[in-house]
Amino acid sequence: MQKKDLSLYHIIKPSTVKNQKAPVLFMLHGYGSDENDLFSFARELPENLCIISLRAPYAMQPYGNAWYAINFDADQGKWSDDEQAKISRDKIALFITEACEAYNLDANNVTLLGFSQGTILSYAVALSYPKKVNKVIALSGYINENILVDSYKNNDFKNLKFYCSHGSVDQVIPVEWAAKAPIFLNNLGIENTYEEFPVGHGVAPQNFSSFKKWLGSI
Repeated sequence: MQKKDLSLYHIIKPSTVKNQKAPVLFMLHGYGSDENDLFSFARELPENLCIISLRAPYAMQPYGNAWYAINFDADQGKWSDDEQAKISRDKIALFITEACEAYNLDANNVTLLGFSQGTILSYAVALSYPKKVNKVIALSGYINENILVDSYKNNDFKNLKFYCSHGSVDQVIPVEWAAKAPIFLNNLGIENTYEEFPVGHGVAPQNFSSFKKWLGSI
């Protein structure tokens, strides 16, 4: 059962680890979705993981939530609210600390699993605050350098690893945007894996199998 005093609403699948602090995986859903979306993966992931699926803080109408607004303007075209994204970045970073303390979790074994907008935020949190995160599973998203902390290039990334994937026919986020991630991460000396799958904006079964294997190998 979730503790009510934490700063973001969430649902939780406890770890089977009882005699020590458990590793934790935080799930960050996409634009217009909620905490139940990615949580369907939880039963297929390693049982030693405590899995916490977050609800993004900005409610949408008539339903769903967002980590930041995406606006559709006739003059400006489609644009994202980067300032709101930065606020969510810091909310997630704070929540990681809160949850590790509240649920007695291993703050040195933290994984983020994001999809779409949740992936964009996962990149932002991990690259801005790499001491808080060890592994990132980045599904169907991209790196938005505008929402990283200004000094991110000075961070120590030696304990950070990424699994990145994208649909080769994604019509929501162009695969070309996602394909820049391994180049960006390589330039920072960050260990990473990048894969493409012949799907649109979603997670193919082969994609799930691949990141699950990656998660179990490190």
